[in-house]
Amino acid sequence: MNESVAADQGGQTGHADQADQALKAKHRAMWALGDYPAVVTEVVAELGPELVRGCGVQDGDRVLDVAAGSGNAAIPAALLGADVVASDLTPELLDVGRGLAAARGARLDWRVADAEALPFADGEFDRVMSCVGVMFAPHHQPAADELVRVCRPGGTIGLINWTPEGFIGQMFATMRPFAPPPPPGAQPPPMWGDEGHVRALFGDRVTGVEARRRALRVDRFEGPADFREFFKATYGPTIATYRFVSEDADRVAALDSALDELAGRYLDDGTMEWEYLLFTAERAGG
Repeated sequence: MNESVAADQGGQTGHADQADQALKAKHRAMWALGDYPAVVTEVVAELGPELVRGCGVQDGDRVLDVAAGSGNAAIPAALLGADVVASDLTPELLDVGRGLAAARGARLDWRVADAEALPFADGEFDRVMSCVGVMFAPHHQPAADELVRVCRPGGTIGLINWTPEGFIGQMFATMRPFAPPPPPGAQPPPMWGDEGHVRALFGDRVTGVEARRRALRVDRFEGPADFREFFKATYGPTIATYRFVSEDADRVAALDSALDELAGRYLDDGTMEWEYLLFTAERAGG
C-alpha cells in the first residue's frame, strides 16, 4: 500500500475512533443525569420481569443483560438462580443497581461495557437480553452484531424496546426539534421497536422469532404537568434536551407545551398506556 494512503487511512481511523469515544462519553454522561433508577422503580418496573419471562430464564442459565441500567431485568433473572452479568456504559447506574441487588438478596456481576463492543467471548451466554437499553446505542447494526456474537448457538436473544408509534417513541419525536442534531451515523432509538428493523438487523442469524406489541400501564402521573416535571427531573434524554434550549425562554416554553400536549393525548383518568415490542429469537446454529 502507498505509504501516504496508509497514513491517510490511519488518520481517518484514529479520528473516527476519537469521535466515537466522544459520542459514547456524551451518552454515558446523559444517562448519569437526573435519576433514571427512579423512572425504573416508579414507572417501568414491570418490564424487567416481563423480559425475563419472555426469555425463559431458568436456574443455572448464563445470562447477559446489555445496557442493564440499574438492573431492572438483571436482578429478577439473578433471583431465579441464573448466573447474571449486568453490563452498562454508565457506571453510576451500575452503582445504584448493586445497592438494589443487595437489598433484594440477588448476587450478580456488574460490568461497565459498551453495547457496540462487548468485552465477552463468542457464545458465552445462554440468554442475552436488553430492556429498553440497547435501543439507545447510537449504531444499531454493531449493537445487534454483538448481541448475536456473545449468545451461544441455540441460545435466546430477548429485547423489550419502545415502539416508534407508542408514547415514548412519540415523546422522542416531540423532543427532536428542540434537541441537538444527532451525530453522523446515529440512528433513532425507537427504530428498535419496529419489528421489520430488528429482523433486518439480525437477518438469518436468528430463528424462531416472536415479536409481540404490548402496552405498559402507567398510573404514576395525575396530569400532563406531573409527567413533564418528573421527566425533566429524572430522565437523561429529557434533561439534555432542556439544557440545549435553556438559554431561550420561548423554546423552553414551547417544549413544555409540546410535552404537555403529548401527555394529554395519552392520559385517560390518570392512566397511560406505553406501547413496547417484546422480541425474542433463538440464535441459529444450535
